[in-house]
Amino acid sequence: MELLVASAVGILTAAGIYLILRKRTFPVILGLSLVSYAVNVFLFATGRLMVNAPPILNKYEEVAYTDPLPQALVLTAIVISFGMTAVVVMIALGAFLSSRDDRIDMTSDTQSGEDA
Repeated sequence: MELLVASAVGILTAAGIYLILRKRTFPVILGLSLVSYAVNVFLFATGRLMVNAPPILNKYEEVAYTDPLPQALVLTAIVISFGMTAVVVMIALGAFLSSRDDRIDMTSDTQSGEDA
């Protein structure tokens, strides 16, 4: 189970970083979403991966339990990443409507050596 979750976190992170390095705005937004999903899965896995274990600690029984704090952190992170994605989509949409292109231009006149 741990190998599967670790592989999922690695694949999501690698795909997200690959998409963030693209030169269009939509893949960058998808890459940011994938990286935030990878962080959410990682946070969720820190609360112990157990099947049918209660998220509470019972002082009268010695049973394994899952930690509820990472679950609460993941719920908060999901809401924050959804809001962040909505804001970034609106900024990208505004940039696309103003320039009719979603390409990210990283060139400037100072980098090419031309003096104005």
